[in-house]
Amino acid sequence: MLSEEKIKLMTSLAMFEKHEGKRIFPVNRYFKGDYIGSKLFQSFFNYTLSFVLCLFLWGLYYMERWLSTMDVTRLTGAGIRIGIFYGIGLLVYLSISFLIYRKRYEYAIRGGKVYLSKLKRLDKRYEGNTRPLKRTKGGRTS
Repeated sequence: MLSEEKIKLMTSLAMFEKHEGKRIFPVNRYFKGDYIGSKLFQSFFNYTLSFVLCLFLWGLYYMERWLSTMDVTRLTGAGIRIGIFYGIGLLVYLSISFLIYRKRYEYAIRGGKVYLSKLKRLDKRYEGNTRPLKRTKGGRTS
């Protein structure tokens, strides 16, 4: 028999899965440190790739000036400045990434708890309506 309360619970669970499932369910497979560490590793490579591409474009733009005034001391100084700029930018980017992914993990854990509580509530509704089957002498159920 259909119960209006069960239908409301199932509908809210389906809507929760549809809207929040992409953000919550993949995160629940990881421990907090593993999730944040893998995302920071990914962020490191993303930042490095974008930095190298921007450095390449910048180098192409100023290629004529570099070739006309090529000096080893100036090039090493520029290399050191680029390395410092890369290091500082990487630290800032990874710290921002750490904060963002920590928040996302905590949000997903809270959402998973809400989802499980709704599932438990729905399960209790189903337990209340099922009655154990009694066997009669002939093996039939009543």
